[in-house]
Formats: sequence, structure tokens, C-alpha cells
Amino acid sequence: MPASKIFPALTLDEMVSREEGQYYDVKSAQKKPSDLSDIVSAYANAEGGTVVIGISDSTRRVEGVNAQGEEKINNFLNVPKDCCIPMPEYRHEFVDIINDAGKADRLILLHIKPSIDKVIHTTKDEVYLRIGYKSRKLTVEEIRQLEYEKGVAHYEEEICPHATMNDLDAELLDAYRLKIGAVHQTNEQVLRARQFIVNRHDEDALTNAAVLLFGKNVRGFFPHCRIRYIKVNGTAMRTGANFNVVKDKSLDLPLLRLIPEAKRYVSDQLEERTTLEADGRFHTYPEYPEFAWVESITNACCHRQWGLRGDYILVAKYDDRLEIKSPGRLPNIVTVDNIFTTRFARNPIISRVLTEMELVRELNEGVPRVFEVMKEAALPEPKIVETAANVTVILYNGKTPTEKTTEKTTEKTTEKILRILEEHPFFTAGQLADELGITID
Repeated sequence: MPASKIFPALTLDEMVSREEGQYYDVKSAQKKPSDLSDIVSAYANAEGGTVVIGISDSTRRVEGVNAQGEEKINNFLNVPKDCCIPMPEYRHEFVDIINDAGKADRLILLHIKPSIDKVIHTTKDEVYLRIGYKSRKLTVEEIRQLEYEKGVAHYEEEICPHATMNDLDAELLDAYRLKIGAVHQTNEQVLRARQFIVNRHDEDALTNAAVLLFGKNVRGFFPHCRIRYIKVNGTAMRTGANFNVVKDKSLDLPLLRLIPEAKRYVSDQLEERTTLEADGRFHTYPEYPEFAWVESITNACCHRQWGLRGDYILVAKYDDRLEIKSPGRLPNIVTVDNIFTTRFARNPIISRVLTEMELVRELNEGVPRVFEVMKEAALPEPKIVETAANVTVILYNGKTPTEKTTEKTTEKTTEKILRILEEHPFFTAGQLADELGITID
């Protein structure tokens, strides 16, 4: 059976029957080679993919390419080079087949690699992105977002229109100067040295990063610099008459205040869990290890896609889990599979300041440590879920939907134990644990 030498699982039968999708497409050789520039751009700007030339995309007939002549075949092979700027990385190969007319023929396979740090345009200065089975032409704003995603441009480095030194919090700037050992320099000197003040068209201007970090009224410039906390009564959010969000709080602060305030506020909302252990005693622990949820919230602030102005960081507490949702996908080369070992700073300036202020761990130990502390606490393994729009870290507290929640304080838990024993003096440890809704380790 004819098959790709680069991807042997891609046999002729598979090429004909496989549906067009995120990583695969077929094109008739009767098309103009230049007509394939959009799909090459789309795959390169997304996650790569394979284009098979010589199979009709409307009938799935195996036409082959030989009848097109060597010049056109050569043009097909050079589409990424001749019709895209810059040229994406790719490999090509021929697959010998028998076409539907019963003649010996060939297919051309173009294997387009994902472009990690460049946006691939067509020679018509258009940009495409593969989304499902379609190659979608991007708008000017979408192209800019793609540039942020690939590190071609950084939202944090762009000018914050109309912002002046009067819009920055002097107290935060003083704390920053002290932390980096620049107490003998003025705030303006430090900001200029760290590229928070830049010269554009012969005028000084503050960057987005300056206001996001140090802004006095950050909400006036960036309404999306916000953490929203909600508490859901149950394990799923409901609407209408069954609406079950029992707490809803928004924190709108510059990043250097937002992270500490989120830590303080969320800490007050979390409960405690009590287990009866092998020593015959009840032991009380935080519902979630502090490091796990603080690090997850901090990472969301540091690495979120700030160019997505219409969304905020959401912390949602359910009966059985805590979800931290951050706008935008994982940055550049980072994936759910390699997040333990791969580092890429989408916002390197913000990341550096948060690291200097000891709010962020720089050397990629943060995420692995989240998993470690959850394991040490005998809690289920966290999950990291990425969609086209956001990344969510899910921490589980080990409860099942029917288990009872405990009070925040050890005193209230102790009072409950005493009351139960008063009413049922002959309860076994197991019966007491059942009544409390806790587990025995």
C-alpha cells in the first residue's frame, strides 16, 4: 500500500478517507499553485499540518499530479518558498500511486511545520490561521494578537496612550526601587532604565507594562486587569431559578497589589479539611495547599495574554475543586505536555518585575511544585486544560459531590465533634468520620 515515508501511517487509503481538519487537507492538482498559499500560511501560523496535492478536495478522486507537467509540479513544491513571507519550514515528498484512471502517477505531500516565532504572510500580504477544517483569513487586530502570541510583538512594550507619571503609584515605585537596590535613583530614572519609559516620535511615553504594574488607577486604562472570584454552591454552575453563585467579588488593582490582595482574599474564602489518621487523632489541614493556588493565580497574572482586553482572570470555587482560568492559550512553545520542562515568557518585562518582587518563581519550578504539594497533601493530581480561548488550572480537594463541607476554623470542627459524641457516646471512629463527612487515612 502506497504511504508517506515521513509519516508511514498516512497510507493512500488514509489520505483518501481522512477528513480535512486541523492538521490535514487535500487539494486537486488542477488548482493554481499560488492558490495554496492560504493553507500553507494557515498551517504555519497554527500547529503545522500536511497538504496532499493530487486528490480532489471535492470528489476525493485520486487524480495524481503527473498530468500537470514538471513546471507546475515544481511550482507546487515551491509554494511555501514562492508564495509566503517569510518562508515557513517544510518538507516535501512524492508518493507513487496508481490514479483512478489506472495509470502510474504520484502525489505531492507538503508537510508544513509550525512557525514558532514568526507570523507567516502570503505574498498578497494576507495572514491565515488554521481553525478546524478551515483556513481563516485574519483581521488586522487578529494578526496583532498572533504577533503577541508568537513573541513578534509584545503588548507590554507598546505605548499606553495618555498615561503620565501622575498615573503611577509612587508607593509601589519606591518599593520597587528599594527591592532592586536603586534607592539613589529617581523613579523616572529607574523607569527609563527598565524601558518603562520609551521615546516615540521624539516624545517620552509610558508603556502598557508600566501602568499594569504600577498604575494608580489601573482600571481606567485596563479594565481587564482584574481577578474575579466566585463561589458556586455545588459542583456545576446553574442559571435561572437554580442560579447557585453565592459569592461574587472583583479585584481591580495594579499587578503588584493585585497578587497580594488576591492571596489575602482567596485565603479567607477557603475551608479546612479534617481527616482521622492512623494515630487515632483528627488532623486539620487547609482545603488546598497555599502554594498550589497562590502559584496558579500568580502565573495567570504573569503569563496571561494581556492583549485580550475583553476578559479577566477567573477564580471559581466549587464544592469539590478550585479553578483558575486565564485568558489566552499557553505561550508560544509551551504545551500542556511540556509545561514542566519548557519556559517561554509571553510578558518578559512583567515577569522580570514580578520575579524581582519575589512574587514569581523564575526557573520553571512553580508548576512542578504545584503538583508536588498536592501529592504531598494526599489530594488528587491537578489538571491543566487548554482551549482556544483560555487555560484553566484545576485543583481538587478530594471531596465527592455528596460530602459535607467543614467550617473554616478548627474550633467549630471541635465543637461539632463534641456535640456528636454527646449525642452518640458509643460511636466508633468510622461512624464519627461518616457523620463529619471526612475520610480515614
